[in-house]
Amino acid sequence: MDAWRPRRIGDLPAEAAQRWGDREALVFGGRRWTHGEVAVEVDRVAKGLVGLGVEPGDKVGIWMTNRPEWLFLMYAISRVGAVIVPLNTRYRAEDVAYAVDWADVSTLVVNDRSGPVDYSAMVREALPHWPKLSRLVVLGEDRPEGALSWEDLLAAGSRVEDATVVARAADVDPGAPAIIIYTSGTTSAPKGAVHSHAVVRSVGERAQMHGVTVADVHAGYLPLFHAFGFTEVALMSTMTGSRQVLFEAFDANEVLDAAEAEGITMFHGFDTHWSDFIRAQQARPRQLRLRMGTLAAGMQSSTPVAYKANEVFCPTVSGWGMSEVWTALVVSHVTATPEQRLEASGYPMLDVELRVVDPATGADLPPDTPGELLSRSYTTMLGYYNDPVATAATIDTEGWLHSGDLARLRPDGHVVFMGRLKDMLKVGGENVAPAEVEGRLRELDGVVDVAVVGYPDPRLGEVPVAYVLVEPGAGVDDEALLEHLRGRVASFKIPRHVRLVAELPMTPTGKVRKVELRARVLEELGDPGHG
Repeated sequence: MDAWRPRRIGDLPAEAAQRWGDREALVFGGRRWTHGEVAVEVDRVAKGLVGLGVEPGDKVGIWMTNRPEWLFLMYAISRVGAVIVPLNTRYRAEDVAYAVDWADVSTLVVNDRSGPVDYSAMVREALPHWPKLSRLVVLGEDRPEGALSWEDLLAAGSRVEDATVVARAADVDPGAPAIIIYTSGTTSAPKGAVHSHAVVRSVGERAQMHGVTVADVHAGYLPLFHAFGFTEVALMSTMTGSRQVLFEAFDANEVLDAAEAEGITMFHGFDTHWSDFIRAQQARPRQLRLRMGTLAAGMQSSTPVAYKANEVFCPTVSGWGMSEVWTALVVSHVTATPEQRLEASGYPMLDVELRVVDPATGADLPPDTPGELLSRSYTTMLGYYNDPVATAATIDTEGWLHSGDLARLRPDGHVVFMGRLKDMLKVGGENVAPAEVEGRLRELDGVVDVAVVGYPDPRLGEVPVAYVLVEPGAGVDDEALLEHLRGRVASFKIPRHVRLVAELPMTPTGKVRKVELRARVLEELGDPGHG
């Protein structure tokens, strides 16, 4: 690994400007920037941060929807040797109060609002919980007392010499912390995974795999606070001299219209994004120039969407990653078979070691046997910030990271992600993967989303319960759902109870909080152990 030239996130815009300065880099609304102009903006913001007193190693939080300032900040923070702390825009006052305090954020940059969401009001509520916060910068007119504007930040840089930023950038250690990214918090409070600049190498390798060139145009609708959008769109476009069309939020029709107008060539996302794209394109076809996309496959619930997306749009490749290992530790190649690309999660990248073990004994399992996925690679996090106990519980003494994900390694080397290990049900001694049942139920017209959890049973140990979100007026009832499963899945996999719901509890990153559903099913059906 020492043979690879270490690269730093903050250097990328200047490198892009040197190679492709006059090529268009960024489109947002009616505004456009070349790679050269982006590099100028990054250095303006970097000087502003220095002028405000941001020191190497300081934690700088970004709590904003997608916008050009987000991109300028992410590079500028790194350029001056500080640490980027992306914050989920779906956080609310208590969430953001916790995240900012836990990560020791000393500088925070936020939107004042986005649509109906009043971020300034939540900042005012959270401020008493931030004794370590020294600087607050708010974009917009509604600023808490004492907060600086974006213009104040830039003005602070007028007192800083260009040479100061260049020197700060040269002193940045590529192996030092660069990003603290919070986990989704599906089973516990979010934890801050600390990463170095090593993520740049993995992005560069995928760019080569996917054949990304200056002719490519990326759709930047994935949130920049998420590793997926941060690397596969923002970093990749800067590293390759390609162009990105940035969207403040995801709207399938808006993205497809822009894809037609701007000649977008690459989409990235999960099955939920692609499902929306399919519906929008079928309702109003556009002339598109997509050459490939990424769609995280492997779970049986995503398979039908993956095949349909390839039929309607373009070839897609799959991948698997998590906050603790960054994005796409495994990824499929566009030349792989459709079955490999659409029914598996990918093939290990260079210098990535994988094992699937029995979670109870730690023993390695034979191919195609489900177990816990372990990984060891250069992209493994440095640790959880401020949490050595959780770090030691996740990364063992030999450097293996225990993902908590259920997966199997196929004989062809591809990985199949099957869901979270804690979600696996044991029904009368038989393993039941909720994703299989969820995928089958999503096949029905009118079913929007499904979550299957376990309910204690005195004879079988536990039985499946399905929470199903259906479209209003779709005419889908309990019996129709169960009838769809009969003859398609084993009898022990069929839910004993079906609950039709108007909404499902979600994490700020858009994942179903099954821990809440497990508590809810005990309330609704009663706890058999306390009857």
